[in-house]
This record gives sequence, C-alpha cells and structure tokens, in this order.
Amino acid sequence: MTRSDGYLLDNQQTEAEQRFDAFATLFDPTTFRHLSGFGLGAGWRCWEVGAGGTSVVSWLAKKVGPTGTVLATDIDTSLLTEVSRAPVEVRVHDVGAEEPPGDGFDLVHARLVLVHVPDRERALRSMIQALRPGGRLLIEDADPALQPLICPDESGPEQQLANRLRKGFRSLLAERGADLAYGRRLPRLLREAGLHEVQADAYFPLTSPACAALESATVRQIRDRLVTAGLATDEDIDQHLANVADGGMDLATAPMISAWGRKA
Repeated sequence: MTRSDGYLLDNQQTEAEQRFDAFATLFDPTTFRHLSGFGLGAGWRCWEVGAGGTSVVSWLAKKVGPTGTVLATDIDTSLLTEVSRAPVEVRVHDVGAEEPPGDGFDLVHARLVLVHVPDRERALRSMIQALRPGGRLLIEDADPALQPLICPDESGPEQQLANRLRKGFRSLLAERGADLAYGRRLPRLLREAGLHEVQADAYFPLTSPACAALESATVRQIRDRLVTAGLATDEDIDQHLANVADGGMDLATAPMISAWGRKA
C-alpha cells in the first residue's frame, strides 16, 4: 500500500487507536448521515475498505443485522479483532494491489484511505467493480492542500510552530506517495468512472477537543521521523505538545470531502 520506507501512520503504533478514536468523534456523524441517506438497512452487503478502527464497522453491523454482511478489510487488521464476529468478516487485503475480495456489494465505503494508496486508480476501479448494479459507493478523503494549516488563525508563536510542524507532516506524507489534493477530485473521478447521481460535500472542523487529541497523537506517532528528517527538533515537539495540552489554540483538520454515487 505504501512505499518501501513504510506507512507513516501504521496501526501497530500505540497512538493509532487514539487517532482512530479522534477520527470517530470528528467524522462519524458525517459518515453516518451519508450512509443513512442511501437507505442502508437489514440485509445489505457492505464492504468497509481500510477499516482501521471499529466505529464504522460496528455501526454498519447494527444496521444490516443478522441477515446482512459487513466485510472489513485493511492491510493491518490488528485493531479489528473485537468486531470479528457475525455479521462482520475481517480480512487482510490491500485495495491498491489485490483483486476485490468479493462482488455484489450494496455498499462500498472508504474513509481517509485512498489519499495514502499509491495506485489510487486501481483501488477505485476495484471498489466500483465490487458493487452490484445500483450499489452505492461513498469515498471520504482529506484534502490537506486545500487547507494546509493546523492553525488557520496564525495569531502567535504557538500557532506558527504548530503550522511549521504540520508542514513537516505533509512533507513526510508526500514522500510516501500521499496525494494531498486528492479529495477535491473525487466528484470528477466518480463521474468519469461511470457512477450516476454523483454528489459531494465537505466537513471542516475549526476547533474541537477531538482535533487536539488527534494532533497530539499524530505528532507523537511521527516524532522520530520529523526529527530524523530535520523537520523539527525534540525541543520543538515538546513545546508544541505542551501548547496543545494547554488548550489555548484553535486546532483544525484538513477538510474531509465526501463523494458518493450509484453504479448503473
């Protein structure tokens, strides 16, 4: 899924679960609103791509009930063991390198996945191929190039430091093949792939305790890589983490763009 130097934010690190908890708090309401709008219900067959954490998988399982199925795939399924029971099946799968793990799905969903996949075109084709006629695809991805700052209101040295570290984070992502302007292209890509009734919107939290929790966990997770690459010092990172813990900064995320469509 990633280049030879490894996925920057792999699930084996201790901060990964904290990041997934923050993602759930920030983005689950938007995701669930879109999925509910499709009429999702009992008996649906769903594929959750790059599941990572458990919140979306667990929600889908409740919606489809015992007559439905939820296939949860990821290159690392270590955080999915607690949901690995009917109607959920957990499977190791690389959406950017392997054939679809099935077909005839009523719903295929991926959140904050494709931006990290080098062969995004293949991954998107794979997900559309797996849909039944009339099935729904929902892709949700960030667009850090659209809004690159962790502190859009850069009002002082604390915010300036935060934005400098965020720039370093984006550099590390780009070096590993992440497309930092992918989210804005999703509506066009879904139309070009032949989907019907394509729509999109974006969610952009400007300040939230979950944004602070996400920032703290992310910086701790990439700390060594920032220092090794010369993008920050240990003193920079210690100061930034202390600033985040003080709670005096308005921390944002990149906009999460949700795009959806129906297979003909």
